[in-house]
Amino acid sequence: MLIANPIYDVVFKYLLEDKEVATLLVSEILGEHVVDLEFKPQEFVASAYRDPYTFTIYRMDFAAKIRQPNQQFKQVIIEIQKAKLHTDIMRFRNYLGMQYANKENVVEQAGEQKMKHALPIQSIYFLGHRLDQIKAPIIQVKRAYWDGATGELIQEKEEFIESLTHDSVVIQIPQLRKEMRTDLEKLLSVFDQSYVVTKDHHILDIDDAQFPEKYRKVLRRLVQAHAEPEVRQNMEVEDEYFEELQEQERRVQEAEEQAFLAEQKAKQAEQKAKQAEQKAEQEKRLAEQKVEQAEQKAEQEKQRAEQLMELLKKHGIDP
Repeated sequence: MLIANPIYDVVFKYLLEDKEVATLLVSEILGEHVVDLEFKPQEFVASAYRDPYTFTIYRMDFAAKIRQPNQQFKQVIIEIQKAKLHTDIMRFRNYLGMQYANKENVVEQAGEQKMKHALPIQSIYFLGHRLDQIKAPIIQVKRAYWDGATGELIQEKEEFIESLTHDSVVIQIPQLRKEMRTDLEKLLSVFDQSYVVTKDHHILDIDDAQFPEKYRKVLRRLVQAHAEPEVRQNMEVEDEYFEELQEQERRVQEAEEQAFLAEQKAKQAEQKAKQAEQKAEQEKRLAEQKVEQAEQKAEQEKQRAEQLMELLKKHGIDP
C-alpha cells in the first residue's frame, strides 16, 4: 500500500488534522486512553512561490490538551525533526519553555471558586536521526518520586511537582525494525524510512497485511495524503526549504570551523610569540650572566695584578 511519508511536516500535519487519528496516535504512544484531544498546530510559516501557486511550508510543533479517563488534563507537545541539525536541542528547549510560560496552558477547576491550575506537560519527539548511545526505537522517559531518606517509592502525585517536571517519549525513526515486537511498533512502522520507494522519499510502500485492523484509519489517512495534489506539491517545496536549511547549516558549520581554526592559529601564533619572548629573555639573561662573569674575571685578574705588584715592590723590584 502506497502512503505519503509522514516524516514530512506537511504530511504529519495532514495526518493529525484528523482528530480521531490524532487521538489514536497519541493514546498509543503515551500508553494511556485519551478521552478527548484538542490539537493546536504551532505553525512557523514560510512561503515559497512556484508558478502558478504559492505554497506554505510548516515548521510543525504540535500542542494538544488531552483529557484522561480520570477527568485529569495534560498538555502534550509533539515535535518531528527530519534530520539532525546542531540547533535542534535549543529549538526544542525554547519551544518547551514557551509551553511552560503559555498562560493558556491551564485548566479551570469546577466549583464555587473557579481556580486555574497549570497543565502538566508531556513531550513526544520523533527524530529522523539516531541518538549517539541508545538504540531502542521507542524510549519512555518517566519520572518517579522517592523518599530522599529511605529510598522508598512514593505513590502519591503532587500538583507542584507534576506542573514543573515532565515525562517524555523519544522515537528514533531510523531504529524502527521490520521485526515489530509490539502493536506500537507496528503503528509507528508508517514512519519507517526503509519502506521508501521513490528517490524523492515522498512515498512509502507499507505491507498493510501486517498492519493491525485497529490502526487502519492511520493508513487510510496517509493514503489520502498521497492522493492530495496540494500535499505532494508542498512536499516538493518542503524538500527545497529543507535543502536550503541544510545548506545554511553547512555554511554555519563551515564558518564555525573556520573561526575555530582561526582561533587555534591565533593561539599558536600567540604561543610562538610567547616562546620567542621567553627565548629572547633567556638569551638576554645568559648574555647578562656572561657579561657579569667576564666582569668578575676581569676584577679577579686586576686583583691578582695588584697583588703581584705589591709583592714585587716588597722585594725591592720596581716593575
